[in-house]
Amino acid sequence: MAASCGDGQNTRPSKGVSRILLKLESNLAERNFYEAHQIYKTLSYRLSNQKKYDEAIDLLYSGSCRLLQSQQIESGADLAMSLLDVIGKLDNDKRAGHIHKLTTIHELIPPDGQERQLFICKAIKQTKTSSHTAGSPELHGAVANTLWKEKRHSEARYHFLYSADGENCGRFLIELHHSSGSNPHEVDLFITQMVLQLLCLKNASTASVTFYAYVDNHPDVVKGPPYLLPLLNFLCFLLSAVNEGKLAVFTILCEKYNFSLSRDPLYKAYLDKIGQNFFGLPPPKNSGGLFSGLLNSLFSGLDESEDLPYSVSQDAPSTSGVSVQSPRILASSDLD
Repeated sequence: MAASCGDGQNTRPSKGVSRILLKLESNLAERNFYEAHQIYKTLSYRLSNQKKYDEAIDLLYSGSCRLLQSQQIESGADLAMSLLDVIGKLDNDKRAGHIHKLTTIHELIPPDGQERQLFICKAIKQTKTSSHTAGSPELHGAVANTLWKEKRHSEARYHFLYSADGENCGRFLIELHHSSGSNPHEVDLFITQMVLQLLCLKNASTASVTFYAYVDNHPDVVKGPPYLLPLLNFLCFLLSAVNEGKLAVFTILCEKYNFSLSRDPLYKAYLDKIGQNFFGLPPPKNSGGLFSGLLNSLFSGLDESEDLPYSVSQDAPSTSGVSVQSPRILASSDLD
């Protein structure tokens, strides 16, 4: 695998710990992985109880990587979950310094088993903060790029939505459009859906970068502005209106592009939420009904369950640009 990791052990161990580490190395050299796993667990538990969290983290990270690279998936994933438990004891600002460890382990765990899904779900929860209620954007971005390389498009799209990596998100959507076998006339639907959903999540900066990365690099998009496709012009104007806080422009755009926006019944619901997020508009009075139910089904994503809102086997893209996402793509708590 492409991922690699050092032993991460930067502190000088005591004599007692040194003897245990020598025994550990001996077991690894002899491929006695069960004993090695037990030593990792016992020693890390002792270090954690002594509040030597940095040492415990380094030990568990090293052990998880080495066991995973030796194809000891269950044992390596178990150490990875223990690593998350120790990281969870740190303050939020210190947790951020270990994101790279989590992304490396994610890449090392095989994609088709439940171990990876359980790990990344717990990792996301451990990186939640008041400003990032869906978990670390850096973690989501790294995971998204790994999944993109693995051609697991549904999962990658979900994590790009919660990342801050607009440049790669736009380029990913280009590949998604081409690989899905969609009609060339749907080239605008792929980017429209993503930009509107990012704005629903109040992530205007990533929405803008994603949009321009897509339209500037997609071979089927005639360069603009203005663009030949109405929805692309709408997005261009919308992002400007959001950036400048111009309610009048937003209102006119929704009226003038009503016909193009009717191509997907959820666009109106997205725009209602965008109006609330950026222009202080109240929720529509008739917020119930069929479209509200459809929207709520999209907005029931990250919760307290042990599952991410997609299946680990869901790697085949849809043939339609408007239905690529999981039916649980957004979390209602993230939209408030």
